[in-house]
Amino acid sequence: MGVANRLDLTLRLVQGSGQVSVSELSQRLGVSEMTVRRDLDALERQGLLRRVHGGAVAGPRREEGAGFDAREAWQAATKDRLGVAVAALVEPGSRVLLDAGTTTVHVAEHLAARAPLTVAVLSLQAAVCLADRPGIELLVVGGRSRPGERSLVGPLALRTLESLVFDCFVMSIGGVHAEHGWSEFSLEDAAVKRAGLAQAARTVGVADATKLGVRAFGQVAPLDAVDAFVTDAAAEDPATHPGGPATLKALRDAGVRTVLAR
Repeated sequence: MGVANRLDLTLRLVQGSGQVSVSELSQRLGVSEMTVRRDLDALERQGLLRRVHGGAVAGPRREEGAGFDAREAWQAATKDRLGVAVAALVEPGSRVLLDAGTTTVHVAEHLAARAPLTVAVLSLQAAVCLADRPGIELLVVGGRSRPGERSLVGPLALRTLESLVFDCFVMSIGGVHAEHGWSEFSLEDAAVKRAGLAQAARTVGVADATKLGVRAFGQVAPLDAVDAFVTDAAAEDPATHPGGPATLKALRDAGVRTVLAR
């Protein structure tokens, strides 16, 4: 297991349990206690957990309310696997609407391999990633850049989306819940996602497993509004993601194709 993947799993185990010991992590990860201590120290420096005697306790989750820069490095290895899996679901020649978020920047990195594509982006980071890529016709959706996120929102973004049609909308999401469906922490982002859903022939949702079982503030759509959902395989593990298995079952029952990136 690479360092980035090990750090991802360590963080998930701590967050899933609330508190976990060094010895437990050592057994679960198959590494020495010294390695576990170094990893916990690294995660504490990022503000993702708090070290206590003999182990660590979960810190505040940084997805909600934290800006793009604060979240960018968190679970980067996992999000890159998600990017590969999502890009594989995009047909060459498609007109794609690419949502904002840290995960969709990884999707953007891998979309170039699916060229030719027309890609409309809802984030400045994705625009930079795709600019001047061979075979990619890039459209930047107008709108206001939301401070800290650089996602494009507001009336101008909504009007632009209403004037376009897409073969595929790649939608990142703040929360997906078995009963309450897809939701987002920002009301402005939720409105843009609803517009994207309305203008696309099909939608591929994507989120890391920490978003499963989460109900955010702004409702986006019921579960069956999305055609496919890509998350990481840790979603099947109730030890790290208690809400994962039930959410995956609800998605499948709703007819949503689920893809687990490993």
